[in-house]
Amino acid sequence: MSGPLEKMPFTEHLEELRRRLIVCAVAVGVGFVIAYFFKEKIFAWLMQPLLRALPPDGHQKLIYTAPHEAFMTYIKVSFLGGVALAVPVILYQFWRFVAPGLYEHERRYLYPIVILSTIFFLGGAAFGYLVVFPYGFQFFASFATEYIAPMISTKEFLSFATRLLIAFGLIFELPLVTLFLAKLGMVKASFLQRQRKYAILVIFVLAAILTPPDVFTQVLMAIPLLILYEMSVWIAYFFGKKEPAETQEEKADETTPSAA
Repeated sequence: MSGPLEKMPFTEHLEELRRRLIVCAVAVGVGFVIAYFFKEKIFAWLMQPLLRALPPDGHQKLIYTAPHEAFMTYIKVSFLGGVALAVPVILYQFWRFVAPGLYEHERRYLYPIVILSTIFFLGGAAFGYLVVFPYGFQFFASFATEYIAPMISTKEFLSFATRLLIAFGLIFELPLVTLFLAKLGMVKASFLQRQRKYAILVIFVLAAILTPPDVFTQVLMAIPLLILYEMSVWIAYFFGKKEPAETQEEKADETTPSAA
């Protein structure tokens, strides 16, 4: 069984990182050009959950308050679309960058992980769009009264939507990252179980950082993160490297995940 590749000098690591970043940038650039031709449709699609949540007798359009704001919004929408199209390339380059440090039997998981990473990221973004957006926008729109009308700018809406879509895409990678680390023996179910109380604290802090400064959106992100963490415990338990029989007997009570 061959081990990791020979240790590379730091300068070679930097050169390898530079090459892969250039490939990612080119992929995003190509995706940007493609997405730009569909920028109006992409933005209209992004707006649908918000428009459905706005009062029917209210202002059913977004506004822009600076001469260049609409143009810059379409540029940002195109960039977001470019990133979405380039996700498989970006994830492939990331995993290829870490692959030289793996054993040969570990590197065989590379392509399945790239495929699953893409599915999980896009699935997380879809969860944010299909589940979090409708409830979140309905909650915010419920504060409208006859004296307070929602007039949302394109800039603020796109910033809100982009942050949530990317955040949910990233957090849905948690079970897959756990699976990868568990296969390498770097993470064990017993460790995740012991750190659960700290993980809950970190999850709520992370949700506060990644979402806008309101409790409702933070909870909408924290709940899926808690579920994903519990899934990760069981993934590490079933798919992680097994300890010797005598060690397993000594730690039987410790390694079996318990309810939160």
